[in-house]
Amino acid sequence: MTPIAPLITGFLREHMPRQRGLSPHSCDTYAHSFKLLFAFAAHRLRTRPSQLTLEEIDADMVLAFLGYIERERGNSPATRNVRLAAIKAFMRYVELKYPRALEQVAQINAIPGKRYDQKLIRHLTMPEVQAVLDAPDLRTRSGIRDRAMLHVCFAAGLRVSELVGLRLKNVTLQPTPNILVMGKGRRERSLPLWKETARDVRAWLTVRGPAPVPELFVNARDDAMTRAGFEYILAKHAVTAARTCPTLAGRTLTPHLLRHSCAVIMLQATRDIRKVALWLGHADIRTTEVYLRMDPTEKLEAVEAVLPPALRRGRFNAPDALIASLMADPHAEPT
Repeated sequence: MTPIAPLITGFLREHMPRQRGLSPHSCDTYAHSFKLLFAFAAHRLRTRPSQLTLEEIDADMVLAFLGYIERERGNSPATRNVRLAAIKAFMRYVELKYPRALEQVAQINAIPGKRYDQKLIRHLTMPEVQAVLDAPDLRTRSGIRDRAMLHVCFAAGLRVSELVGLRLKNVTLQPTPNILVMGKGRRERSLPLWKETARDVRAWLTVRGPAPVPELFVNARDDAMTRAGFEYILAKHAVTAARTCPTLAGRTLTPHLLRHSCAVIMLQATRDIRKVALWLGHADIRTTEVYLRMDPTEKLEAVEAVLPPALRRGRFNAPDALIASLMADPHAEPT
């Protein structure tokens, strides 16, 4: 039997960050997936997670785990697919280290991802965004910081990891305000800032002080702002914003919702999906196409550009009674 603890340690601490070059945030996401998997497997096998073996994490165990996170934890099919992708990445690493596990790895790799309905993503209108940006109290240091964070997150369309990881040295305010962002896949991109956004950043730098960390945004203890910290700040100001903007009442605001809102506004302004993809840091433009599906003005232009066909008018004839009964909706209530 092969202990799994040394394998997962090597995978997360050596293989992923050093050989694959994944960011600490990506490694943390993988680690969370395995935390859930090993806790589930240990409970099912009545053992401790540190005592699990590689042979026990077989295809049946993985399928049971995927079913558990959907049924018991209420995870969406998209989240289920993310957990499965992490497991398959680990199994490819196992394949190199323990060739005798090839059959077990092949069975797990054969588990398919789950298809699901891809609904239109939600976003905020400009008045709703303005209400959120106006929520912080600019008479306080934390309020000035919060306004700058919210403004940069929205205006630059940043992922939350990009926002909290933004370094002071990568902010340029003269002559042209811009920021240098380290994005997904370690791809850098330079983004200009609106004058209003740059003004809020300058206001924050005036009161930030000599914090001992390199990140631009810090918490009350002058430590680097965390994902959870920013999510808390956004949720707090969303409640305040809802008092002046009723359409925000009862809605859950997330950092990614600000990113989606930026993308939609950029698309409506530029009419160029390629520019939106560059702005958001998407490696594949197909990722950005989701915003085309949610913007009705794109389809409206297509409708207006095409002449409708000239249809010949006809006369409706009722079908035979038998044919009509076969065409009826079988789920309809009888009249």
